[in-house]
Amino acid sequence: MRKLLRTSLALVVAAIVVAVPSMASAATPSPSPDPAQYGCLVAEGATAAPDADTYLPPRACELHVLHKQPVCDNDVPRLAYEVEAIGTPNTTVTITFVNPHGDDYVVRDLPLSGSVPWPGAVVKDGKGVDWPGWRQLADGTWVEGDEFDWVRPDVQVLFEVNPSATVTVAYPPSSPQCLTGPPGSAVLADEPGTPTSGGSAPLAATGSNALPIALAGAGLLVVGVLVLLVSRRRREPQA
Repeated sequence: MRKLLRTSLALVVAAIVVAVPSMASAATPSPSPDPAQYGCLVAEGATAAPDADTYLPPRACELHVLHKQPVCDNDVPRLAYEVEAIGTPNTTVTITFVNPHGDDYVVRDLPLSGSVPWPGAVVKDGKGVDWPGWRQLADGTWVEGDEFDWVRPDVQVLFEVNPSATVTVAYPPSSPQCLTGPPGSAVLADEPGTPTSGGSAPLAATGSNALPIALAGAGLLVVGVLVLLVSRRRREPQA
């Protein structure tokens, strides 16, 4: 009898030893999950196993490029942009101008909307003084060709928040109010017949160029007068 009681008591003690840690673990509340700690899935609708610490799967993320406008500001070529990041706590964007022939041009920790100078643009006292695709010689003459030729006439731009999006953007053209190239130079991205970067429109024909037009007009006037005189003479009664 005593042997049976001892065996029963031993089983009860063993059960208590096993149950107490489980009860303690169940009584301890899990930490509140922090959304900022989650990663995200690039593919919309993708699934993944729950994270062991947070018990939540990564979220689907999207990045929409809402605005990508090449602009000229005080003779400085710039890219005005706005992106919308969905499913991620990140609030900054990395912009990469993709160089197909060498090192990319990367600007980090930018706000989700704003503007960034074009690679190779040089600003002095708030005004553009040098432009990608051009270099100035010692005598002050501007010639085409420098290490930033690859950004013109257009360039691929990568926006990265998590995930990322890539777009193609054209180099901004010059206007009479704002230059994106040296004064008096043709803009590389312009179509044939576009005014030069200085903004000067073709002048009206003057001087010797207008002389043939004036002579032709005078000749037509003389012919008209002769035709009129002959017509009147024919209508006059014969004597």
